Amino acid sequence: MAFISILFVRAIMCPVGAIVDCWSESFLVPLIKETMPRDRFISIMQHLRFDDRDTRAERVKTDKFAAISDIWTRFNENCAKSFTPGEHMTIDEQLFPTKVRCPFTQYIATKPDKFGIKFWMATDLDTKYVCSASPYLGKDPSRQKGERLAENVVMKLMEPFLDDGRNVTTDNFFTSLSLSHRLLQRKTTLLGTVNKVRRELPQLAKDTAKREVFSTSVLRSGSVSLTIYAPKKTKTVCVLSSMHQDVTIGDGRKRKPNTITDYNHMKCGVDVLDQMARMYSVRSATRRWPVAVFYNMLDLAAVNAYILYKACTGWTGKRRLFLRLLAQQLRCRFMQHKEILAQRQAAAAAVPGTVKTTQCQVQESCNRNRSRFTCATCKKFTCAKCRDDGHWVCKPCKV
Repeated sequence: MAFISILFVRAIMCPVGAIVDCWSESFLVPLIKETMPRDRFISIMQHLRFDDRDTRAERVKTDKFAAISDIWTRFNENCAKSFTPGEHMTIDEQLFPTKVRCPFTQYIATKPDKFGIKFWMATDLDTKYVCSASPYLGKDPSRQKGERLAENVVMKLMEPFLDDGRNVTTDNFFTSLSLSHRLLQRKTTLLGTVNKVRRELPQLAKDTAKREVFSTSVLRSGSVSLTIYAPKKTKTVCVLSSMHQDVTIGDGRKRKPNTITDYNHMKCGVDVLDQMARMYSVRSATRRWPVAVFYNMLDLAAVNAYILYKACTGWTGKRRLFLRLLAQQLRCRFMQHKEILAQRQAAAAAVPGTVKTTQCQVQESCNRNRSRFTCATCKKFTCAKCRDDGHWVCKPCKV
């Protein structure tokens, strides 16, 4: 825990530069230095593992995420058990920036950081709490033939939260008519934009030539509605919704329908979460992808802990202050144990014959002899030649 506390302290106090700089004279962080020596921290980092290395070769044949899948699964289970999300949830992708060598590193040109490991995430809209998350590992052999990847991802992420009358907001990668029908069977509604390349989309939604600016058209299939809105002369936005029974037009200059307004309000859950996680991130340079995933997990866990702490205590302080308190609590037991060991060593040094031999510190009658005993008066290590014959007192103190 003390190791993790150092990562959080660095995230809020010295996020730029190598992590070993926190022990240097130029960029010293006293809280880190008094917690753990630099060499001890580096040793833990070098030997940091999240599974049994001897059995990894067998497990990786069926699980590409085997190096950290166990701890990631437990993290997901704890996130789902610790919080009950509200009525509205958001599903989107997150790209954790890293250039480590692993078989599922992604390149996404539209992201600020082009390279990284992609995660699918489901968050609560109001609090931005991470309810569930899943890494993208490439082709999934467990996915049924003919099932779209987007539908499989949404159903897996939402499985613990279905059948409770919630709504899911997605972007055009996930949204489809078949997904809305599957969610409606589990008492869950869907709201999201639709990609115009979908075959299920009617030709009326794809044509933009004869549309008036700020005009709205509504198509319906059962309990699912498709809103076609033209924000510009040659552009249309298609929003699929099973949440809205009626589509109403706003009174503003742009005459936006309520489906567009609600989507703009509900689509930002994962994006805001990612922004919060990157603001105070424990991320550091590494060549091992399990460590990079571990960094992302700590960032997400810290955001969740902050949300739960506010909900349980009514605390209104800043997140940076909370991370400082969290780091202190994580290192508290380690510092208590460290203090007890220091007291024991000090007590052992005061008893003759219980410490290791060291060079005589008096050297009045010897030539750098070794000794295990200290003078009862000045507490200096004193060899037999430099002490008084009757008592364990060095000759200078005897005089």
